[in-house]
Amino acid sequence: MYTKEMLMHNLKEMGLCGREAIMIHSSMKSIGDVEGGADTVVDAFMEFFREGLLMTPTHTWAQMSAEYSTFNPVTEPACVGIIPNIFRQREGVVRSLHPTHSIAAYGKVAAEFIKGEENATSPCPPGGCWDRLKDIDAKILLLGVTHTRNTYIHSIDEVMDVPDRLTKEPTLMHIMMPDGSIKDVQMHRHYNSRVANWISQEFDKLIPAFEGLSATRKVKFGDADCILCDARKVFEVCEKIFSKEINCIIERDTIPEEWWKE
Repeated sequence: MYTKEMLMHNLKEMGLCGREAIMIHSSMKSIGDVEGGADTVVDAFMEFFREGLLMTPTHTWAQMSAEYSTFNPVTEPACVGIIPNIFRQREGVVRSLHPTHSIAAYGKVAAEFIKGEENATSPCPPGGCWDRLKDIDAKILLLGVTHTRNTYIHSIDEVMDVPDRLTKEPTLMHIMMPDGSIKDVQMHRHYNSRVANWISQEFDKLIPAFEGLSATRKVKFGDADCILCDARKVFEVCEKIFSKEINCIIERDTIPEEWWKE
């Protein structure tokens, strides 16, 4: 049975100090038995990173559609698990206004970091929150999940203008703003004409390059096998590989080692 103190010690064992900016993608069931459940996990994160910038995805892409098109950041549940849904409702946590790919953030600069997402017209646009993780030297903790859940790689796709990643036609959506007004946005969705499932299912092909170039490393949190990523280095690895062949994740079964070992 893991306690809050034990989980905080796990974070320290990863080499973290608590002042980092960190995005956490999580699978609660992978952690094992925790005294107090998911609330204790959130307590551990918020206490450990109280001097940093703690973030989780609070995506709503699974439910938002042309028919269900109004995003209320206060009440709309996230479709990415229990930890983000507990975290987003905690005192002091703010949520960005992106209708499909919002984030929840906690820390002194949280409100400033999430500004402007209501103006996005794609899931992870250049200059948006996801793209700027590299600019603030953020870490990304994949807790019990792999890069198939690493939303940050979608932002790299958008920055590098990888083709066939978004719907040609946008969907009209509505955002409930803090003052009660409604903002209309035209939102493109993730899409690939050649992949039956989500494009992110192909992201694990990058694991050998990420590990080989020290952009990621394996760590533990409770029982969970985790991957701790350096956002800036992950971007640099992807940039190196995509410059060889822009759509290689789709067109190849594996990424040639010589592309990233040069």
